[in-house]
Amino acid sequence: MRNKVALITGGAQRIGAQLCRTFHESGFNVIIHYRNSATDAETLAEELNGYRRDSARPLAADLLAEDYKRIADVCRDTWGRLDCLVNNASEFYPNDLPGATNDEWDTLVGINLKVPFFLSQALHPALRESAGSIVNVTDIYANKPLHGYSIYCIAKAGLSMLTQSMAKEFAPDVRVNAIAPGAILWPGNEAAMSEETKASIIRQTPMKRQGAPEDVANTALFLVRDAPYITGQVLNVDGGRSIA
Repeated sequence: MRNKVALITGGAQRIGAQLCRTFHESGFNVIIHYRNSATDAETLAEELNGYRRDSARPLAADLLAEDYKRIADVCRDTWGRLDCLVNNASEFYPNDLPGATNDEWDTLVGINLKVPFFLSQALHPALRESAGSIVNVTDIYANKPLHGYSIYCIAKAGLSMLTQSMAKEFAPDVRVNAIAPGAILWPGNEAAMSEETKASIIRQTPMKRQGAPEDVANTALFLVRDAPYITGQVLNVDGGRSIA
């Protein structure tokens, strides 16, 4: 029996890398999508192939500029099937609403909403053939916007609605769900948060602690492997912050 195959977008680092490890450990072959993180993707693939030969492959693609059909063809040709798509690739950085630009809109809405739409569309035939599923990684800020991140929050809100829309249109052959993480990994680079902001977020979280990438990855695996009657749902993995 052939191993099932999962494509994880943004799979080379952070939560994406943990998604790859968790799915691989459960028996999936994984396609590790990356844009610029070639070294990380290749190192991760080497690590996973060390556990099980020819079970992980890197896939380089700029999703904002790609021919989605090409990506779909690569996914199907790699191991002859595709069972799961995890739309994890994301951009997160602040924007001043009065000064927001077209470029910021195109990038943030593009990677967080447009790409999951068209990539899911392109991969739908393969997923339908395997009775597979899609997991979108959205954000708790899709429901309660984060000040200073309006375009990002708009895009993630759209991704939550896309999850429900695809669940209806792709049923009964393909299930579609989403995960809305809370404080899992702190952002870096230009989106870096002050220690005061981090402490404030933890104070507002009923569990009074930060989550871990494993919390998101294990939830994604549950939705794909153990939840055959769940579709169209967004599960908050946030230590209770969404109800605080």
